[in-house]
Amino acid sequence: MTAPLAPVTLRADQVRTRLPELTVIDVRTPGEYASGHLPGALNIPLDRIRRTLPELRHAAERGDVLFVCASGARSENAGKLLAEQGVRTATLAGGTGAWAAAGHDLERPAACDTRAGWSMERQVRFTAGALVLLGIVLGLLVHPAFQILSAGIAGGLVFSALTDTCGMAVVLGKLPHNRPHAADLDAVLAALRSH
Repeated sequence: MTAPLAPVTLRADQVRTRLPELTVIDVRTPGEYASGHLPGALNIPLDRIRRTLPELRHAAERGDVLFVCASGARSENAGKLLAEQGVRTATLAGGTGAWAAAGHDLERPAACDTRAGWSMERQVRFTAGALVLLGIVLGLLVHPAFQILSAGIAGGLVFSALTDTCGMAVVLGKLPHNRPHAADLDAVLAALRSH
């Protein structure tokens, strides 16, 4: 019995060296993708990966597939999903954050207006802080039960840190200003087939 495949984790410098030979799949939302992605990356949001399994399997047969997200958690999930299908992939340690921190450029679509102007991380910090403050103020002025809102947000932040996921980012990503356009999955699939 063979051991199950696991995604290989690559550092930003390793990816930079191998970038021309990699098929890079960014699994973030279209709004996050539009805010800056690795050069040449194709956008397939994590919730649509299953639909693209045949094309991703085909791409992996021709060369290495690298999954990328903001921090590495979603890309690791995508890699595990393909590993279950017997396809070996790689992930970028630390995601686009680590890529940018290493001084590498992010590509931004010229025709794409993210309208939000704030990164998803900044939006999450603002929203969480505003909700905690609102819970405290309403708890003091209206009814103490409103402090449950602050406790719920604090609990969500702890859960987010422990699991390296962010439910609030998922919710905020669905807002109109964070969705400049839907991911053009048909164009991405055509690009994968011709790669």
